[in-house]
Amino acid sequence: MRFPLLLTLQALWLSVCQATQHYPTTWGHYDLCKSHGYTDEGPTWYYMACQPEAADMTKYLKVYLDPPNITCGDPPETYCTLENPYMCNNECDAATEELAHPPELMFDFEGRNPTTFWQSSSWKKYPKPLAVNITLSWNKTIELTDDIVITFESGRPEQMVLEKSLDYGRSWQPYQFYATDCLDAFTMEPKTVKDITQHTLLDIICTEEYSRGYVWKNDKTVRFEIKDRFALFAGPKLHNMASLYGQLDTTKNLRDFFTITDLRIRLLRPATGATMVDENNLSRYFYAISDIKVHGRCKCNLHANSCIFDKERLTCECEHNTTGPDCGRCKRNYQARAWSAGSYLPIPKGTANICLPNSVGPVIRQNISSLGVANRNQAPQVALSTVPSVQVANSKRDCNCNPFGSDTDRCNGTGYCKCKEGATGAKCHECLPGYLWDNGCKSRVCDNELLRCQNGGVCVNNIRCQCPPAYTGLLCEKPRCENEPGGCGGSDSGQASLRPPGPLLLLLLGPVFLVEICWTTVL
Repeated sequence: MRFPLLLTLQALWLSVCQATQHYPTTWGHYDLCKSHGYTDEGPTWYYMACQPEAADMTKYLKVYLDPPNITCGDPPETYCTLENPYMCNNECDAATEELAHPPELMFDFEGRNPTTFWQSSSWKKYPKPLAVNITLSWNKTIELTDDIVITFESGRPEQMVLEKSLDYGRSWQPYQFYATDCLDAFTMEPKTVKDITQHTLLDIICTEEYSRGYVWKNDKTVRFEIKDRFALFAGPKLHNMASLYGQLDTTKNLRDFFTITDLRIRLLRPATGATMVDENNLSRYFYAISDIKVHGRCKCNLHANSCIFDKERLTCECEHNTTGPDCGRCKRNYQARAWSAGSYLPIPKGTANICLPNSVGPVIRQNISSLGVANRNQAPQVALSTVPSVQVANSKRDCNCNPFGSDTDRCNGTGYCKCKEGATGAKCHECLPGYLWDNGCKSRVCDNELLRCQNGGVCVNNIRCQCPPAYTGLLCEKPRCENEPGGCGGSDSGQASLRPPGPLLLLLLGPVFLVEICWTTVL
């Protein structure tokens, strides 16, 4: 009987592990904002964080060129190819459709033959710089989900800057510099995305990887690598999106890094293919772009699962009693607590942080707020039929002390609430510095800047580190094998704790532990 049991357990192990490998793809979807259900007390809304699906965002932008008359063809001109400077029979004429190269051809359907592209006028005014700004404007906050890819039909620029705006073009900051010689062009040491770490992800780099001048079949694109930056948290194949979402949830600057309202491509020097510019043949120097890819989603602060394009404008279809183009504020009469963005945690569906009606009392607000962290395995829920009864109960507390932040809901002998450790305020409803609210004030254990969880641990709501099975301790700093016989030096040491547990132990621990072990193995 032993061998069939072992075979059964082995099959269970393999099936659970295989299923676990599919989890990350499902965790990436926040496709429902709420669902309707029933409890013993009556109808219930189940609220959860949600976001629109990612899409091709070039369908919704407006493009602006500076200077506005930089597009070739007015007046008509001939230009040469970079590879063969003596082949100068290509014509650009804005008045003839077949010979025109307007800016909208950067965003048309790819795959046509011949290829369609936008083209600038040639460098006739050398040595005055041939500088062009291409601004892509959405008039809406969007979040990038994939690499920005620019395909050139001319040689790739020898100097170029990609910039972003978060305030609709009022101010700009660089995303990345590109040059054949970073030190000469921008006084920056050259780097690639492979040089970036979790701690330096927000650094702006100059790369020489995309500035080779000649037009080769596979050397047409310039990239801004979004996915490689995601991989710093989610793993090389983006299999641990939960970790990435956790970082985006708790590190504001990180989320802002991938957020834009506008992009600007600053073309500063065209490809020359040589160290010297041929002043006798300036028609060979120009910019031409056949395609720009920008993949992302409307930023709705996790309060909407759809975004509509109406009257030349993108707008989130807000849920959770929020409103505004980005669902960035509470509706009128739903301001019983301050607006807050939804939260990716607890994964997989996230916490809604809904706006509450003004008639809901302060303790009710706290009770509903706490639901988001009460159960890590299901979405927060609010039973519609229970609000009035709890409200009546609240009316019987003398000082209305916060039940989570104070020792009792009643005043002490001096007429004030007696706060628990870390709590403060007249009702013990606020936290002292160094503490965070989580059904009361909990000491801040970890964050994503200075107090990082170690050895692959994940910081949960800044109050605890969720450690992998092989580690323990406040910050996952201790190998679990230290507490086992023989310590970490013998055959039963640290490495052994990462091996799959024996069949009998698997049977005793059950499927939940199996999933956790398998997930760690996948990581």
